[in-house]
Amino acid sequence: MTTDLESRIRQLEDRAEIGEQVIRYAMGVDRRDWEMFAGCFTDPVRADFSASGRPVADYARDELVDMVRGALSGFTATQHLSPNHVIEFDGHDPDRAVCHSYMYAQHLLEGAPGGDFFLLRGSYTNRMLRTPDGWRIESLTQHVSWPEGNTNAVSEATARLSSSRY
Repeated sequence: MTTDLESRIRQLEDRAEIGEQVIRYAMGVDRRDWEMFAGCFTDPVRADFSASGRPVADYARDELVDMVRGALSGFTATQHLSPNHVIEFDGHDPDRAVCHSYMYAQHLLEGAPGGDFFLLRGSYTNRMLRTPDGWRIESLTQHVSWPEGNTNAVSEATARLSSSRY
């Protein structure tokens, strides 16, 4: 544990910034504010959505944004909640931390053949890096605990978005 006051204050500030950055991820998606969403990540960024069927990969930041935009923009609305942040600082590197957070991701796709609602519950492990621009997610892992509702909603929303472009 850090004992000097300046270091303790810095760690409190870091906790606030890390938590806000993880929340910006969710808000950026729901607002369809892709600039806000992109600002959450390093470039490149490692993303593990294997629990949802997408292989682990290193992405250029813009690639990750395009992938998430393509998967979610076809929904009528989404609401991603990111509560219960537990932040662990690297004891050897003050510019690294891990933020564990819960995930409650609601998706509305009005008129979908499989049903209007899809709910995903689980958690994220966000590996954070302090950059000159502040804390950024350099690696994230999505852990799905259980889905509920229309489990085909993401593919239905993607298809809906693709058909609306033409």
